[in-house]
Amino acid sequence: MLFALGVFLFALGIAISIALHEAGHMWTAQKLGMKVRRYYIGFGPRIFSFRRGETEYGLKAIPAGGFCDIAGMTALDELAPDEVDRAMYKQKTWKRLVVMSGGIAMNFLLGMVLLYGLAVSWGLPDLHPKATVERVTCVAPTQAGEAGDFELSECTGVGPAGEAGIQPGDVVTAVDGVEIEGGFGGLVEATRSATGTVDFTVERGDQTLTLPVRVEQVQRYVQNPDTGEISSQTVGAIGVGAAPIGPQQYNALTAVPGTLVFTGELGVLTVQALFDLPSKVSDLWTAVTGGERDIETPVSVVGASVIGGQMAERGIWQSFVLLLAQLNFFLGVFNLLPLLPLDGGHMAVAIYEKVRNWIRGLRGLPAGAPANYMKLLPLTYVAIVIGGAFMLLTLTADIVNPIQLF
Repeated sequence: MLFALGVFLFALGIAISIALHEAGHMWTAQKLGMKVRRYYIGFGPRIFSFRRGETEYGLKAIPAGGFCDIAGMTALDELAPDEVDRAMYKQKTWKRLVVMSGGIAMNFLLGMVLLYGLAVSWGLPDLHPKATVERVTCVAPTQAGEAGDFELSECTGVGPAGEAGIQPGDVVTAVDGVEIEGGFGGLVEATRSATGTVDFTVERGDQTLTLPVRVEQVQRYVQNPDTGEISSQTVGAIGVGAAPIGPQQYNALTAVPGTLVFTGELGVLTVQALFDLPSKVSDLWTAVTGGERDIETPVSVVGASVIGGQMAERGIWQSFVLLLAQLNFFLGVFNLLPLLPLDGGHMAVAIYEKVRNWIRGLRGLPAGAPANYMKLLPLTYVAIVIGGAFMLLTLTADIVNPIQLF
């Protein structure tokens, strides 16, 4: 029941995000004197519509997007007599840029509102956790089983880390030359597989030290990340501990700068994820053809909703909200790409016309004609075909081999 509720709520959140994106275009166009003919959520057959003023509002059957029909978005658009002077392509460049960026701004704004609510309600996670040593201890040789609540046996001494000179407050950045990822958990994983004496790279204040540490082999119960099975294994340990990790807490006032900083960090990760998309095609194909589904592969609207359902089923609502915020940031950044038919493509055309006319003005020439979109159609079709194929591949992977977080 909770899973189905989570899927529905996340899908609703996506629909609201799309609706607000298109509303951003509509509101800015109306405020700047352009004519908005239609504002629809969804595609396909019309479910209902109504007219208010000069704009038709409606809902269509397929909840996979939406559109805002502004008169004269390009010079190819046929115009009614009352639309000629209000055509978008005839407006000043700054007005066109404001309208095309209005939807993107709404995605960013909604993402920040979600993050602010997350900060006040649950706190914000650390997007760049470090392997910070909170204490240095001895190394217990064995660990009791489930009946013993996995308690460690008694031990004495300072332990290998203490012997090597590792101190509380040190940040371990690499083990045997391999950079640590994932904070203290990454340090534990790297240490478990190490044997003998291994170089640990630590940061201590402004210093970077390389300390050889004797990795002690001990018995521990380890959980398999794929199956969840817990088994007794011989692993490496050095005797360091971390402080309990939790989200950074805020009040209503401190959440404002906290949200801004977190938004900047999340924005960088979003841009990186966007550039990584082409490299994920092979992983998606592997998932579709029966291979293991990498948790880092892109997801469609369906896949994101299923993940939202998994989070809701386990009561992890803070991750639910964070995922929805991430989706809005991704939609905003993706639409900035200078490719038609994306918003960024229309913005690029407007900027091109402005620069071209400025250069023509320096040469004593009149402003040029609007950009010929017919010449841009081949590139537009290529972008649509590639984007559509990628979306279809992602959707297929989400249906035949969905991501399972738990």
